[in-house]
Amino acid sequence: MKKLKRVLTEFLSSRVVTFLLVTIIRFIYATMRITVVGKEILPGFAVRGEGYIGAFWHGRILMIPFLYPGKALHILVSIHRDGEIIARILSSFGFQLVRGSSSKGGSDAMREMLRLLRADNDLGIAADGPRGPAEVLKPGAAQLGRLSGKAVIPITFSASRSIRFRSWDRFMFPLPFSRGVFVVAEPVRSEKGEEIEAFRLRIENALKEATAMADAMVGIAGHRSENSGEGRV
Repeated sequence: MKKLKRVLTEFLSSRVVTFLLVTIIRFIYATMRITVVGKEILPGFAVRGEGYIGAFWHGRILMIPFLYPGKALHILVSIHRDGEIIARILSSFGFQLVRGSSSKGGSDAMREMLRLLRADNDLGIAADGPRGPAEVLKPGAAQLGRLSGKAVIPITFSASRSIRFRSWDRFMFPLPFSRGVFVVAEPVRSEKGEEIEAFRLRIENALKEATAMADAMVGIAGHRSENSGEGRV
């Protein structure tokens, strides 16, 4: 089984398959009716030239590239085999990658991300990745925000019709011609004297609230019912 999974991962991360996947993703997005809540927030940072940390759930990452208004987004991607598929897709959108995770390469990745932030680059982090638990914020985003002094911006996406995979993150794959909603929440900044856990919880709660808003706007709720417009794989 492990060998089969390795072969499948290598196949899915090949250049030809990556090109096909990116083409499909672009097609799906082009057919969707998109609403953006908080659409002025990210462009405001871009105009000021102020770097930030965009935090989103691992399972909602697929359409995030279409939201970015800046010039150079660096995204943290794990160096596990499963991360290679996401890495190739993100690279196809022109994003730079920082490789590492909480379990492998984390220290080097943290130092690189701090360097990028201090130079006012933008970062993107799947805040519950690479292996969950789903929608539980890892400390990384809070630590980066605290050490760099930069804002953490909760970002999420939902779709009225989608396929949800039976993976740990219940990965959302939107279907063509569905309604899509991005929610960009108010920036969260570390406060003087605030404990790191309190800061982490503020970011997590803001991201959960943003996700609940996006789901409500497209007509789905929580961990959905069978008639919610979602399929399962």
